[in-house]
Amino acid sequence: MDGWKRFGGRALIVLPLLLWTETAVGHDDGRYANSPLKPWFDSLKSHLGPCCSNADGVALADLDWESQDGHYRVRIDGEWVEVPDDAVITEPNLAGRTMVWPVKTLYGISIRCFMPGSMT
Repeated sequence: MDGWKRFGGRALIVLPLLLWTETAVGHDDGRYANSPLKPWFDSLKSHLGPCCSNADGVALADLDWESQDGHYRVRIDGEWVEVPDDAVITEPNLAGRTMVWPVKTLYGISIRCFMPGSMT
Protein backbone atom coordinates (compact mmCIF):
# COMPACT_ATOMS: atom_id res chain seq x y z
CA MET A 1 0.00 0.00 0.00
CA ASP A 2 2.92 2.38 0.71
CA GLY A 3 4.03 2.00 -2.91
CA TRP A 4 0.64 3.19 -4.16
CA LYS A 5 0.73 6.22 -1.86
CA ARG A 6 4.17 7.20 -3.17
CA PHE A 7 3.03 6.69 -6.75
CA GLY A 8 -0.11 8.78 -6.15
CA GLY A 9 1.94 11.60 -4.63
CA ARG A 10 4.33 11.63 -7.56
CA ALA A 11 1.45 11.58 -10.02
CA LEU A 12 -0.05 14.65 -8.37
CA ILE A 13 3.22 16.49 -8.93
CA VAL A 14 3.92 15.33 -12.49
CA LEU A 15 0.39 15.43 -13.93
CA PRO A 16 -0.04 19.24 -13.80
CA LEU A 17 3.33 19.68 -15.51
CA LEU A 18 2.27 17.39 -18.33
CA LEU A 19 -1.05 19.17 -18.73
CA TRP A 20 0.55 22.64 -18.82
CA THR A 21 3.16 21.75 -21.41
CA GLU A 22 2.11 22.56 -24.96
CA THR A 23 2.98 19.98 -27.54
CA ALA A 24 3.96 20.57 -31.13
CA VAL A 25 1.32 18.99 -33.28
CA GLY A 26 1.50 19.33 -37.03
CA HIS A 27 -1.54 20.80 -38.66
CA ASP A 28 -2.26 20.62 -42.34
CA ASP A 29 -5.23 22.89 -42.90
CA GLY A 30 -5.21 22.38 -46.67
CA ARG A 31 -3.85 25.81 -47.63
CA TYR A 32 -0.98 24.27 -49.58
CA ALA A 33 -2.73 21.16 -50.92
CA ASN A 34 -2.25 22.24 -54.54
CA SER A 35 1.28 23.60 -54.18
CA PRO A 36 3.85 21.82 -56.36
CA LEU A 37 6.27 22.05 -53.40
CA LYS A 38 3.92 20.30 -50.92
CA PRO A 39 5.51 16.83 -51.29
CA TRP A 40 8.97 18.36 -50.87
CA PHE A 41 7.92 20.28 -47.73
CA ASP A 42 6.28 17.16 -46.32
CA SER A 43 9.53 15.21 -46.80
CA LEU A 44 11.79 17.74 -45.05
CA LYS A 45 13.55 16.59 -41.91
CA SER A 46 16.49 17.60 -39.79
CA HIS A 47 18.54 15.40 -37.49
CA LEU A 48 15.94 16.25 -34.83
CA GLY A 49 13.11 14.70 -36.84
CA PRO A 50 10.50 15.59 -39.46
CA CYS A 51 9.75 19.26 -39.97
CA CYS A 52 6.11 18.52 -40.82
CA SER A 53 4.82 20.69 -43.64
CA ASN A 54 4.89 24.21 -45.07
CA ALA A 55 1.85 25.00 -42.91
CA ASP A 56 3.96 24.47 -39.78
CA GLY A 57 6.96 26.47 -40.95
CA VAL A 58 7.43 30.21 -40.59
CA ALA A 59 9.06 32.26 -43.35
CA LEU A 60 11.60 34.74 -41.96
CA ALA A 61 12.64 38.12 -43.26
CA ASP A 62 16.40 38.62 -43.68
CA LEU A 63 16.40 40.83 -40.58
CA ASP A 64 15.02 37.99 -38.45
CA TRP A 65 17.88 35.54 -38.85
CA GLU A 66 21.64 35.66 -38.90
CA SER A 67 24.69 33.47 -39.23
CA GLN A 68 27.89 33.87 -37.26
CA ASP A 69 30.83 31.46 -37.18
CA GLY A 70 28.76 28.79 -38.93
CA HIS A 71 25.88 28.91 -36.44
CA TYR A 72 22.43 30.39 -36.88
CA ARG A 73 19.98 32.24 -34.69
CA VAL A 74 16.47 33.41 -35.47
CA ARG A 75 14.11 36.03 -34.06
CA ILE A 76 10.70 34.65 -33.18
CA ASP A 77 8.11 36.77 -31.37
CA GLY A 78 10.81 39.39 -30.73
CA GLU A 79 13.15 36.88 -29.04
CA TRP A 80 16.46 35.64 -30.47
CA VAL A 81 16.69 31.85 -30.36
CA GLU A 82 19.82 29.82 -31.11
CA VAL A 83 19.35 27.20 -33.83
CA PRO A 84 20.85 23.83 -32.86
CA ASP A 85 23.25 22.53 -35.50
CA ASP A 86 21.13 19.35 -35.71
CA ALA A 87 18.09 21.44 -36.73
CA VAL A 88 19.71 22.86 -39.88
CA ILE A 89 18.44 21.38 -43.15
CA THR A 90 21.37 21.00 -45.52
CA GLU A 91 19.58 20.03 -48.72
CA PRO A 92 18.93 22.67 -51.40
CA ASN A 93 16.20 25.16 -50.52
CA LEU A 94 13.58 24.80 -53.26
CA ALA A 95 11.36 27.48 -51.68
CA GLY A 96 14.13 30.09 -51.73
CA ARG A 97 13.01 31.81 -48.54
CA THR A 98 14.44 31.26 -45.07
CA MET A 99 12.14 29.10 -42.96
CA VAL A 100 12.05 27.92 -39.39
CA TRP A 101 9.89 25.33 -37.66
CA PRO A 102 9.63 26.49 -34.04
CA VAL A 103 8.27 24.45 -31.16
CA LYS A 104 6.67 26.59 -28.48
CA THR A 105 6.34 25.11 -25.00
CA LEU A 106 5.81 26.34 -21.49
CA TYR A 107 9.60 26.50 -21.16
CA GLY A 108 10.23 28.64 -24.23
CA ILE A 109 10.87 28.24 -27.93
CA SER A 110 13.06 25.56 -29.46
CA ILE A 111 13.84 24.99 -33.12
CA ARG A 112 13.00 21.67 -34.76
CA CYS A 113 14.11 22.62 -38.27
CA PHE A 114 15.78 25.57 -39.94
CA MET A 115 16.33 26.11 -43.65
CA PRO A 116 18.53 29.08 -44.63
CA GLY A 117 17.41 31.15 -47.56
CA SER A 118 19.27 33.00 -50.26
CA MET A 119 21.24 35.23 -47.84
CA THR A 120 23.77 32.41 -47.09
